[in-house]
Amino acid sequence: MPASLVLTNANLIDCVNPGVAGDATVVIEDGRIVEIGAGRVGSTGSLEVIDLAGAFLLPGLWDVHIHPEYPVPPGMTVAQETANFGRTLSLAMTEAGVTGVRCAGAAHFMDVAWKRVFDAGDVVGPRVFASGYFLTTTGGHFLTSGQARECDGPYGFVQAIREQMKGGVDHIKLNLTGGIMGPDWDRHWHSFLLEEELSAAFAICRQREFPVMAHAANPDAVKSALRLGAHSVEHGYIMDEQCIGTLAESPTWYVPTLAISHLTEGQAQNEYEKRWLAERNIAMELQCRADAAADEHAHWFKRALDSGAKMALGSDIRPLKDAALLEMGLWVRDGATTWQTLQAATCHAAELCGVGSKLGTVEAGKLADLIVVGDNPLEDISNLRQLQLVIKDGRVVSDKR
Repeated sequence: MPASLVLTNANLIDCVNPGVAGDATVVIEDGRIVEIGAGRVGSTGSLEVIDLAGAFLLPGLWDVHIHPEYPVPPGMTVAQETANFGRTLSLAMTEAGVTGVRCAGAAHFMDVAWKRVFDAGDVVGPRVFASGYFLTTTGGHFLTSGQARECDGPYGFVQAIREQMKGGVDHIKLNLTGGIMGPDWDRHWHSFLLEEELSAAFAICRQREFPVMAHAANPDAVKSALRLGAHSVEHGYIMDEQCIGTLAESPTWYVPTLAISHLTEGQAQNEYEKRWLAERNIAMELQCRADAAADEHAHWFKRALDSGAKMALGSDIRPLKDAALLEMGLWVRDGATTWQTLQAATCHAAELCGVGSKLGTVEAGKLADLIVVGDNPLEDISNLRQLQLVIKDGRVVSDKR
């Protein structure tokens, strides 16, 4: 059963109202927030009381564009790969406070499997929104990941989409273009699907009411995704004013994944980014491709932000325990406020995943997925790294005090 507790003496950032509510108390019963008030409390009978001593309480973080570990080392079995993915997800929650994720590609439906495991409540992990394999053309994007399914022709895509649905996914990931991290023929300014393939793929998703997560990295692909009703556009490394105007008026979400173009040796600006780069050891050729794309990507990110387009935070990098925190730092560097960044990683991400009425803010009636950090992230977004507590469904699942 979900736990019941009282969190008192908190500085509350509810991600509804900008700013901090001091000396706040949050009462949780059966895994749900039932009351938010001012002042401290003493004994509450059977409820556990945690005095946060002025620490900052906010919703759990989200990352709405993730991949499991890749590429798969030679000789690794599917069982071991799936186990590693679950461990990676669990660490993202306990080490970084990421309580919700949306997959953008996972081999063997391992994201579906772990979604079911975590939902059962016996193993600690975030809420997972599963994609299964991502779909691309023969010779398409990110084939080295092991997460791609190559399709050709309208009915090739339709069959693959139906198989994804049968596999238990929550959404369909379509790679409409190439990308930055890939071989020479995998370029982000190239679109990969023919019009008849696009039309058929989106038609079957509309018919079956499955949202489309569209990897779209150039203006033509972004416009196609918007015209055909994509639920989200990922990346948008190159856009134009028509893309921005349509995004601003559209129900489609934009997930910019700044980390892909911004995390290189020439662009790293702090110890976290430099340490991540040293551990990842990205080929210099790929770093050069990222450097070449970074300024334009940053420009269209800021244009989208200023336009009022619906935006949420997704990283597209690994390991997941570092990914969302790095991406949030890049949002601020490229012109987002800390408030905009926090909302992108909490309430807006939950809304994108269709659960904004249940999660993403600290409000009475919502599920108690919460984190506690030592200092104010509205003053410095890197303060999110001072993680003290992670709470899911009203239970403390990580305590670093």
